[in-house]
Amino acid sequence: MTAGNLLCGFCAILQIIHAALTGKTSFPQTETALETAQKVAAHYQYAVWFILGAFVFDMLDGRLARFGGQESRFGKEFDSLADIVSFGVAPALLVYQLVLRDFDRLGAMIASLYLLCGALRLARFNATRGESDKSDTDFTGFPIPAAAGLIASLTLFILWMDSGEKELGPLKYVLVALTVGLSFLMFSHFRYPSFKTLSWKTTRSLPVFVVIISLLFATALNPEWMPAVVFLCYLFYGLIRPFIERSHGSKIHRVLANDSEGEVKDEGQ
Repeated sequence: MTAGNLLCGFCAILQIIHAALTGKTSFPQTETALETAQKVAAHYQYAVWFILGAFVFDMLDGRLARFGGQESRFGKEFDSLADIVSFGVAPALLVYQLVLRDFDRLGAMIASLYLLCGALRLARFNATRGESDKSDTDFTGFPIPAAAGLIASLTLFILWMDSGEKELGPLKYVLVALTVGLSFLMFSHFRYPSFKTLSWKTTRSLPVFVVIISLLFATALNPEWMPAVVFLCYLFYGLIRPFIERSHGSKIHRVLANDSEGEVKDEGQ
């Protein structure tokens, strides 16, 4: 599964290179500018699907290893090496080729920032793995596979929106702000659920599985925009999670306070 992740990342990079070469090479005698632009867009779409495929492989490798009792330090290190290619280099190159190259050196710096923060995110994850009780249930910082999935799915949505045009429209500049924001979120201290503890053996996981299956079904019906919605919901959940937990915690505190007051009154009576 990890090898599949790595190969998908490499194939995504190849498709981005093919898109760049196709855009520079034109054959007016045999095809129009629109046909060339459609070929370029097709290469970018293939790159996006390879990145999303790497995301699927990344979800499967750890779960299958835990299911078969085959977790090892080698597998964890191999997973991180594959992640930096599939979710670091490939998305950074994708966004650079689509929009950041228009900003010259600033664009190169933004793409480099994303790659650097992604590498730091993976290094911190490997260094702190197992030190906290929440390490199996939460990620500290936005996970780099989810960051790559968000960039890829949003790129797919933009390509779908501008499918009839010769070039991508102004919507592509959203990727610039997204790349910068994800760079800082990956190395932030916002907590995101890891879903590692989901299992059919726990009754609480059943509603979550129903939601996941429903999302997969909706994604299969609307592959152009539904993945972007899923990744955006995951992104914003981590941002508003502290406020939700603070509000939920205050409610629990009031309930406990009321219970303790009731016990005191019972004892007094």
